[in-house]
Amino acid sequence: MATRTAAERRAQAKEAYDAYLADCPTRDLLSRISDKWVGLVLSALADGPRRYNELARIIAGVSQKMLTQTLRSLERDGLVTRTVTPSVPVRVDYALTPMGESLRPVMQAIKHWAEANIEQVEAARSAYDRADAAQE
Repeated sequence: MATRTAAERRAQAKEAYDAYLADCPTRDLLSRISDKWVGLVLSALADGPRRYNELARIIAGVSQKMLTQTLRSLERDGLVTRTVTPSVPVRVDYALTPMGESLRPVMQAIKHWAEANIEQVEAARSAYDRADAAQE
């Protein structure tokens, strides 16, 4: 087995997490956090812990199945905690972990950017569609 220099080991380690490479595990993470429901859940949890039904009310249009899947995947990835409080009925709260909190400003910035620029995007889409239809 050949001995590698420290620089070669660092270069190989860096390459192992290059999202441009097809088999890089960061692609899965990027795919997960770019999901629309993930962004909305993280933004909804920005102000503190929330119960499942609160999240469902805040995030209009999310199905029970999608909200459950999203919360489970975020919990699995270490971005959200699920706390069960024994009571009648049982109380379940979801909150951001420190790692989830570190992602929150990025996700909220994307949400705010989308809200601020949607009119320009819609105008660009309309112009594109008109030009595309004229070519047909």
